[in-house]
Amino acid sequence: MPFKYKRIAIKIGSNVLTRQDGKLDLTRMSALVDQIAFLHHKGVEIVLISSGAVASGRSILGLHKKMDVVDQRQLFSAVGQAKLINHYWDLFREHGITVGQVLTTKENFGSRRHYLNQRNCMQVMLENKVIPIVNENDTVSVSELMFTDNDELSGLIASMMDMQALIILSNVDGIYNGSPSDPLSQVITEIEKGQDISDFIQSSKSSFGRGGMSTKTSIARKIADEGVDVYIANGRRENVLPDLLDIKSTVICTLFKASGDSVSSVKKWIAHSSGFAKGEVVVNENAAKALAGEQAVSLLMVGVTSVNGEFEKDDIVKIVSGERKFLGVGKVQYDSTKARDLIGKKNVKPLVHCDYLFLE
Repeated sequence: MPFKYKRIAIKIGSNVLTRQDGKLDLTRMSALVDQIAFLHHKGVEIVLISSGAVASGRSILGLHKKMDVVDQRQLFSAVGQAKLINHYWDLFREHGITVGQVLTTKENFGSRRHYLNQRNCMQVMLENKVIPIVNENDTVSVSELMFTDNDELSGLIASMMDMQALIILSNVDGIYNGSPSDPLSQVITEIEKGQDISDFIQSSKSSFGRGGMSTKTSIARKIADEGVDVYIANGRRENVLPDLLDIKSTVICTLFKASGDSVSSVKKWIAHSSGFAKGEVVVNENAAKALAGEQAVSLLMVGVTSVNGEFEKDDIVKIVSGERKFLGVGKVQYDSTKARDLIGKKNVKPLVHCDYLFLE
């Protein structure tokens, strides 16, 4: 069977791995492991981003007393992650496959050095035929530093590891043009760049996860713009993964088609760094127009009107217009003190070079 891709990220959501009673669905987990093992043995490189740790811990402890939300996540994930990875270890071992656990936090994507360390770790695992199983380290995360959910994490991983495709497995077949419960609703099979589907996205969150279809759509668009095909498919559908990768696939799902534009590794990192910005740079109207144009341009000091916050050279900053419209993010070549001294100056090196600038 010829496959479309040789390098993919797979995200399995909590609603796929969890039964209605909150316990792990071991039958479904085993079926998905069988599919991943089949692809692995056929030469497909796979990074698995798996939810289910918190739900797993909750089902073990069954606590009823009131606890802080962050405390609950830390406790449930500490217990549940051990159970989850043990199940994966045992299931993959039956196929002669070794897996490795990678626990990460949002902070680890904020520094270029940490970002590259993570990337190297997973690359070494793939080169040695080890499947990385990635999850957020909820035991050390606090609310403001958490990923929106594992959809966001899977997007970062797919981008960081230069994947050809990201497959987000949910408990529905994709994005519908109406309510999924309405028998007349149909799955939107392909979404192009710029296509407005806001009328079809429900804001409700999933039963066991932190996110919903709105988050999946936002992440999928961003990753597709970076050159990665993104699928939202039903993880409970029989043989869904091999069927999706089949060149003649007829699986009902939603595909966010990858942009044909190539994006450098540095720009991919910067594209996901707005949450780690150390400061803010306000630009004038001419600079805003130049940045929004078709041609790649650097952010020159002559176009800067003010510098807010404190940052060091090589930090990430947000770039906004005088009307407070968010334009993008970039890695600065000056610290904040030097940048303030050079506001409006000509014939000095750019504050942000175009190679280190990501615009919305």
